[in-house]
Amino acid sequence: MRAQTLPSGAGWRWLAGGVAIFRRNPPMMTMLVVAYWFTVIFLNLFPVIGALAASLAIPGLSVGLMQAARNLERGQPVGLQTLYGGFNENAKTLLALGGLYLLCTLGVLGVTALVDGGDFLRYMLASSRAERAAVEDADFLLPLLVVALLMMPVLMAWWFAPVLAAWHRQPLGKSLFFSFVACWMNWRPFLTYGLAMLLISVIVPGVLLGVLLLLLPGLQELLTALIMAPMVLVVAPIVFASFYACYRDIFGISEIV
Repeated sequence: MRAQTLPSGAGWRWLAGGVAIFRRNPPMMTMLVVAYWFTVIFLNLFPVIGALAASLAIPGLSVGLMQAARNLERGQPVGLQTLYGGFNENAKTLLALGGLYLLCTLGVLGVTALVDGGDFLRYMLASSRAERAAVEDADFLLPLLVVALLMMPVLMAWWFAPVLAAWHRQPLGKSLFFSFVACWMNWRPFLTYGLAMLLISVIVPGVLLGVLLLLLPGLQELLTALIMAPMVLVVAPIVFASFYACYRDIFGISEIV
């Protein structure tokens, strides 16, 4: 298994690849992404154990979405069972990836307590509006910078790890290592990719919403809903599909077991 180093422009192609995959079956890709979200939300409804269950499930569900994107690109059947079929290969490693990611995230949040006395940590772990209101006036700029800095290597290690574990049968350590190295080798296209996603998911919707609010100032809730609907039904599935295009170009489809 060898990761390729791609030029900066590859980041735009990944997003274009996501669009091409989405266009093959928009209703199916949208349904699977919505089912992914509903599954995670449902698991989080259970006190305490829900967050752990959701974290354990996310790597397998992510592989399911990658499998759906691959099947759509190849013209193969896709159904709801594809989403939950991600656990069929190397399930133990996928569960371990989810649990370890949760521990790393909590560890990063714990570090922020050293710079702000724990206000940001209390805000993130708050279970009610009253608990959030008690610390919402605190300055979160510094802890957010700490989170961004420390979570970057974590995200790099986990970006490809689930699919490497499931499709390439890589153990926990190797899947994290190869994912980190692949992201490090391709930081330039990932930077372009991040800018592309920022453009379609934040800047364009934000500008459009701002213009509409200037023209129709009394319809804020309706206009916000009209902008969010395409984000959920179109942009999000395209972004998820682009994750597969990213993997495909860096590792090559010939590497798939």
